[in-house]
Amino acid sequence: MTFVDYYKILGLDKSATPKDIKNAYRKLARKYHPDLNPNNADAKANFQKINEANEVLSDTEKRKKYDQYGENWQHGDEYEKQRQQQTQSSQSRGSRNFGGQAGGDFSDFFESMFGGQGTGRGRQPKYRGEDYTTEIKLELIDAYKTHKQTLNVNGDSIRITIPAGVENGQIIKIAGHGGAGTNGGPNGDLYITFGVANHTQIKRLGANLFTTVDLDIYTAVLGGEITIDTLDGKVKLKVKPETQNGMKVNLKGKGFPVYKHEGQFGDLQLTYSIKIPVNLTEEQKKLFEEMRDSR
Repeated sequence: MTFVDYYKILGLDKSATPKDIKNAYRKLARKYHPDLNPNNADAKANFQKINEANEVLSDTEKRKKYDQYGENWQHGDEYEKQRQQQTQSSQSRGSRNFGGQAGGDFSDFFESMFGGQGTGRGRQPKYRGEDYTTEIKLELIDAYKTHKQTLNVNGDSIRITIPAGVENGQIIKIAGHGGAGTNGGPNGDLYITFGVANHTQIKRLGANLFTTVDLDIYTAVLGGEITIDTLDGKVKLKVKPETQNGMKVNLKGKGFPVYKHEGQFGDLQLTYSIKIPVNLTEEQKKLFEEMRDSR
């Protein structure tokens, strides 16, 4: 298994704080987001690496195992269990602890666990199972809420929970749901790539949403109240008098869910597009002329 330096991918070192990780991820995700780099295979690959790095380093337990076991971090629990068993066995024989000759060592365990040929004491080599990959296609509205789906992988049905806020091109790993290991070796993992299609007028960038709202000239001039459609339903909005074409309004917390942060949402930014009336009657034109002359 090739070691992947998640800190290097995010441009950080091991002393990085959770806030550093969050900020680095957001900055790079914006840079390489598939929606901003259409038909760019390198950007898509970088985006997937960034998501994988964030998936591990933003999780306290996963990060701890990654820092301790490196490329074998996914099997840290298995190592700890094996270490405890060998320690107990050594103590029962009056031998030294796991680090001594009788109990084997750290590298010996991983050699047998991840495809090595054992230590020459008659044990069969253990091989890790094959990793599986699959793709799930969602609409933008599907990614707005946490929901469950059933996958059929190699003849097995797997019920998974898809967290709200999943990104287009994001990869999520389901540990242990790949191919079966050999001679007691661990199962491989299942890697799911999400394709999030957006057939709405709302544009998404991370957890923030952007859309254009048509505004008639009378409401723009005099002010009033309008109703707009959001992914979470309709919202009433007050329009200030003398609103200009292209003016932007930010609705805090009305954007997309923040991935794996329950209850947190981005913002929704509206851009007003003022529509000029057409097919005016002669009387209506005269009223506009009177307004023009009065100014």
